[in-house]
Amino acid sequence: MADPQGFLKHRDRSLPERRPVPIRLQDWHEVYDEQSESDLRQQASRCMDCGIPFCHSGCPLGNLIPEWNDLAWRGRWPDAIERLHATNNFPEFTGRLCPAPCETACVLGINQPPVTIKQVEVATIERAFDDGRVEPRPPERLSGRTVAVIGSGPAGLAAAQQLTRAGHTVAVFERADKVGGLLRYGIPEFKMEKHILDRRLAQMRAEGTRFRTGIDVGDLDAKAGWAQLRRRYDAVVIAIGATIPRGLAVPGADLDGVVQAMTYLPQANRASLGVEVPDQIMATGKDVIIIGGGDTGADCLGTALRQGARSVTSLEILPRPGAERPQTQPWPTYPMIFRVASAHEEGGKRVYGVSTQEVIGQDGAVTGLRLVDVDLKDGRFVEIEGSERTIPAQLVLLAMGFTGPDTTSLVDQLGVELDDRGNVTRDESYMTNVPGVFVAGDAGRGQSLIVWAIAEGRAAAHGVDAWLTGTSALPRPISPRDRPVVV
Repeated sequence: MADPQGFLKHRDRSLPERRPVPIRLQDWHEVYDEQSESDLRQQASRCMDCGIPFCHSGCPLGNLIPEWNDLAWRGRWPDAIERLHATNNFPEFTGRLCPAPCETACVLGINQPPVTIKQVEVATIERAFDDGRVEPRPPERLSGRTVAVIGSGPAGLAAAQQLTRAGHTVAVFERADKVGGLLRYGIPEFKMEKHILDRRLAQMRAEGTRFRTGIDVGDLDAKAGWAQLRRRYDAVVIAIGATIPRGLAVPGADLDGVVQAMTYLPQANRASLGVEVPDQIMATGKDVIIIGGGDTGADCLGTALRQGARSVTSLEILPRPGAERPQTQPWPTYPMIFRVASAHEEGGKRVYGVSTQEVIGQDGAVTGLRLVDVDLKDGRFVEIEGSERTIPAQLVLLAMGFTGPDTTSLVDQLGVELDDRGNVTRDESYMTNVPGVFVAGDAGRGQSLIVWAIAEGRAAAHGVDAWLTGTSALPRPISPRDRPVVV
């Protein structure tokens, strides 16, 4: 544990300052300034001797949070990064992108602001990179077995690194031109600059992981069919994510200017990195409507503001949540509360309790949305009579989540089975009904958080290693059926 009296001496929660809004809207750099070491260690000291660290139940990786909080408080940074890397391959990703269910499960959070676990995590890994302590860990010997990992998002990368370190020869296949999946082109630069991803990929390459980009597995014309890949490798890990976006089922949804978030954001990310994007969808000078109030919607908001949108309005069908944890979502569950992301403080308007009735257009292009206010009663949305109205829009971004993985070629060519939600089924070892074919991440679990994707990649690597060699010393943090703590 950290300072036994730390949570009594320092009751306030302290995070690094965000750069001034007018300045950060002029660039694509990350929004946070660096926090001083003294403030960080003070925050780490608030981790209390709680007996049962419920932060572990909030984190599927099983991060040893009280241990590295204690080490950070003591300034023992080399030991802290060892404890952090023991359970998490990529703390620099989760420290920036995870919504931190560990913090809402923090015991201190029952009657005080919780420990800034996420900030201690990212500061520990950044200090380790600065000090040269993140070095390649190649295997001592090779097993002679080969593994193909399809998809280079967090689940695929975690599985690949674990299997490479276990001695297997691993090739990661990515259909985009660069490695990283949504980490590369789905996450804006202002949330995670891509050099953060590139330095970790450099470590993986030095360890022996091979990357194959620009290959769409399932394309028989390119001799990259699923069955061909299965014959070529001793094991295959499917980590293709959940990429089928949820559509908008209203009249006019097919008008020009109605765009899926994951069409808009990757283009913006490429452009922010200096890559020329022909016919890029831009928000410049437009009234932008974002349908969906989650993290992807916030990413669209920050991106549209940096592109110079005239106005940005975010719509959410649910009522606005309260500022405090509701009684129906008691500690240590992850509560639905009103949160302000960095993008929200930069501008735009957030509207709750509204439903889109129609997309209005002229000459084939969107000009506005017809909305109606709704109440949530007995689990159903009821329209409020007389609340209909129209708001202008020349760009409508759909950020309503994903329905599941794109499995058409996978099913046709390999014969894997799907569950009733369209996800790839797997057994307790993460193996599908096809021997030697495993699935990790959102492709098997459904749309989830980055921390669950990394945990699934690590756990699936255990299953692959055991299947190839008969046993495995790799960790298995979760089972395929584990779910977040809920009431």
